[in-house]
Amino acid sequence: MIYLDNSATTPVLDEVIDEMLPYFSNEFGNPSTLYKLGQESKKALEKARKQIAETINGKPEEIIFTSGGSESDNMAIKGIAFKNKNKGKHIITSQIEHPAVKNTLSSLEGLGFEVTYLPVYNNGIVKIEDVESAIRDDTILITIMHGNNEIGTIQPISEIGKLAKEKGIKFHTDAVQTFGKLPIDVEEMNIDLLSMSSHKIYGPKGVGALYLRKNTKITPLIDGGGQENGLRSGTENIPGIVGFGKAAEIANNNLNENHEKFTKISNMIIDRVLEEIPKSYLNGDIDNRLPNIINFRFSAIEGESLILLLSGKGIYASTGSACSSKKLQASPILQALGLPDVDIHGSLRLSLGIKNSIEDVDFIVNSIKEVVERLREMSPLWNNEEEYSNGICESKGSCRRDFNV
Repeated sequence: MIYLDNSATTPVLDEVIDEMLPYFSNEFGNPSTLYKLGQESKKALEKARKQIAETINGKPEEIIFTSGGSESDNMAIKGIAFKNKNKGKHIITSQIEHPAVKNTLSSLEGLGFEVTYLPVYNNGIVKIEDVESAIRDDTILITIMHGNNEIGTIQPISEIGKLAKEKGIKFHTDAVQTFGKLPIDVEEMNIDLLSMSSHKIYGPKGVGALYLRKNTKITPLIDGGGQENGLRSGTENIPGIVGFGKAAEIANNNLNENHEKFTKISNMIIDRVLEEIPKSYLNGDIDNRLPNIINFRFSAIEGESLILLLSGKGIYASTGSACSSKKLQASPILQALGLPDVDIHGSLRLSLGIKNSIEDVDFIVNSIKEVVERLREMSPLWNNEEEYSNGICESKGSCRRDFNV
């Protein structure tokens, strides 16, 4: 098996499991209780809070534990919106946000809030001048993701954070795909709220966190016993949180090494695929992207068939986000790049993980070549010279450097 869907989820590391195990059995205390058993759980909770804060140059008290990235996004966006609705009801975002952000904003629009969706052009990146132009007197929040989950493009977060601070507007970023993979400094980047998830960095599912800058006020979404500084009531998931803390520590310690490894592997795959497979294209920006995410499109084939045939060879990949993989409509992310649906449906996302190696590249590339050729032999579109005689790289997306594809 070659697993290439690490942006969907990752296996839990053995070291993380070992750290979690005692909190399922002997150390089962409720951290809100005052006796020793509960206080041991409390210590573990605060240790994890510190581990996660250190990875982003935040303070432990600024970390609020949640059930995952989706809840963190909801807590940040709705929390700011409800707290500041008397100041204004305008929010700025991008066209390529994760559904956890998009659908949260859609919910707010139903409550009378107004959202500006910024374009990302054919490279998948927001322009800072567009952000500035969209700001109004009633703008209360800018929420733009750090790295995209489908095409891997990295947004100019530091510049956006600086602008938001100058304008007195709260800034949230969904960093679920970049946390533990790229350096993040919430102080230097002027980030007020940042969403994180455990299962994207080899921790357990069902746990995440929200960084909430000190003195940034939000309205809680869950009422109850007042856990997590009164912002997220409910008994904390101690085993999951402990695992998340350990996974964050490991990811932070190996960040530079993994970044170098992923960059080397992904560049090899990109170069070979675009050179060896006719009418193949890279979606998004070639340089300003996460090193572990590659998104190709292949003319005249269907991505769903590509995924199924690759899985038959033991390669597990996707056509895009796992959150929308059961839906057959064209990816909104790729539509935002200006691509026609017929090309979007031939997309393939490969997302690398720590268990992938240089030795995998030959088998990966050769398998993709074989499957694409097989599907094109069956495609009524492939021999339609009028439709596909000319490459669409220049007008419809990005291709690899100087290859004539």
